[in-house]
Amino acid sequence: MDNQVLDIQASNDILIQKVNEQISLGTFDNSDRQLLSQLVEGLGDPRGLVRLRFAETIGEIGELFTPFLTEALASHSNVVLRRAAAKTLTIIADPSAVPSLIHSFLNDPDTVVRSSSAGALARTGEASAEALLEILESPDQPQDTKGHAAWALAFIGADAAEHLYKAVNSESLDVRCAVIGAIGHVAQEQLDEKSCNILVSALTDPEPIIRTEATAAFGQVNYPPAIPHLILALQDSDLGVRKAAINALGKIGNPSVIKSLQPLLDDELEVLRVLAKLAIAQINRQEQE
Repeated sequence: MDNQVLDIQASNDILIQKVNEQISLGTFDNSDRQLLSQLVEGLGDPRGLVRLRFAETIGEIGELFTPFLTEALASHSNVVLRRAAAKTLTIIADPSAVPSLIHSFLNDPDTVVRSSSAGALARTGEASAEALLEILESPDQPQDTKGHAAWALAFIGADAAEHLYKAVNSESLDVRCAVIGAIGHVAQEQLDEKSCNILVSALTDPEPIIRTEATAAFGQVNYPPAIPHLILALQDSDLGVRKAAINALGKIGNPSVIKSLQPLLDDELEVLRVLAKLAIAQINRQEQE
């Protein structure tokens, strides 16, 4: 390791110790832009634990750092620092950072920066929802990008509920699929009639992928009115939907569904026979417990 790197590390150690002491004493000068910039530069330290100390310190101070972090995220030549800037914006969760996070999520050449930006968007919450839906709707975005956007929407969950409800009838299959998955998370969080009814309606959607997503969601939501609809889904024309219905009924654990699962023990498809056996065992186990 050359002397220049050692000097930078030593300077970073002194800086982070000094700033933390100032914060403890209440003497930290939040108007010193040079100091704020130096702290952001500290996120490029090659030592992981030191980067974590800088991120935690910046996160403790908060939104004051958003402009410095978004600038670093957008244009800094050090990829380690760009990654750390995105992760630190996850801690701060400032809605004003959303445009910069979207740009890095879509354009940064580094996969870690892109995924970390998606994580920051998820953590920022409702302010990210519209932009994420636009990404899902775009025919120009690759499926891995849309997958990250769908994950972020699901993570936001109930905070983005109104955006999700508006988008549930989108003409874009990617949007509808992501929205149904996210509404499943909303239903888990608050078990409200609106989200559950949307999921029930999606069980008869023309697209198998939507039916599968909605069916799978009920495996995580204890909503007894869905049981008759899930029993009907056992006869769906799509194998993925039938598999999801068996799993969901097993997780719900209502003994009344066993009689609907038993015929599947003799199904011509081995995968359905195995899943039905597991679901019935799961229901019996839950009843005993």
